[in-house]
Amino acid sequence: MEKFITCSGIPVRITTQGDNLANSSAVVLLHGYLESLEVWENFAKLLGKNFYTTTLDLPGHGFSGTAEVNSMELMADIVQGVCSHLSVSKAVVIGHSMGGYAALAFAEKYPDLVRGLCLLHSTPNPDSEEKKQLRDREITLIKEGKKELLASQSIPMMFAADNVEKLYEPIADLEANADIADDEGIIACLRGMQAREDMNDFLKTFSKPLLFVFGKKDRHISFDIATTLMERFPQAQTLVLENSGHAGFIEEEKTVLERVTEFAQTSLE
Repeated sequence: MEKFITCSGIPVRITTQGDNLANSSAVVLLHGYLESLEVWENFAKLLGKNFYTTTLDLPGHGFSGTAEVNSMELMADIVQGVCSHLSVSKAVVIGHSMGGYAALAFAEKYPDLVRGLCLLHSTPNPDSEEKKQLRDREITLIKEGKKELLASQSIPMMFAADNVEKLYEPIADLEANADIADDEGIIACLRGMQAREDMNDFLKTFSKPLLFVFGKKDRHISFDIATTLMERFPQAQTLVLENSGHAGFIEEEKTVLERVTEFAQTSLE
């Protein structure tokens, strides 16, 4: 089911799969930068066989509205609004890339709602100065009317180099879908990611189930960074994908689905 609701004064597109069980638990899927809820279409359908599952267009993406700056805290408030609208009181939150940053902010701001947290190709690290400068360059491209060029450069980089050719269709779909997003909304998200806080200290205190999913061929999160995070957070469960880049839920869907299903089941017990 697809519908629009209003959260924090912003129109938000959401979808649901499966039945809203009596215990009001759900799996919440948060997409990444230049994506939309469509990126989860097949994954959410499969998860919906076992869980009440919801996806949403985060502000500035897809068909949702935007603020002047789409901070991670604003995204957390919107996720809370979606949960409230759907009468969800126990959520396992799975965030891909930027969605992981939003999931962390949600877990910090609304801890009573969270039963488990999965950072899917995402980290608690803030933007480095180099990354902030890269985001400034992306803002410039968008202001110059070159969002299509940005998408054609950025989206294939989400995938392992040796997966790009064989995953041509989903990559093309992602590039086309990125064009739907409002230019100012994407800029507002880039500003929000630049300004986000270092969440390492928070994650050290996080006592709920935690799952990291990393790709050995990720061109955004090096395996050295992934290894450092696995060592820093020994309490976390980890899934290392041998043949994935930054989009393991597409590149190795079956493996990720099995592990996420097991994680959600144990987290919601």
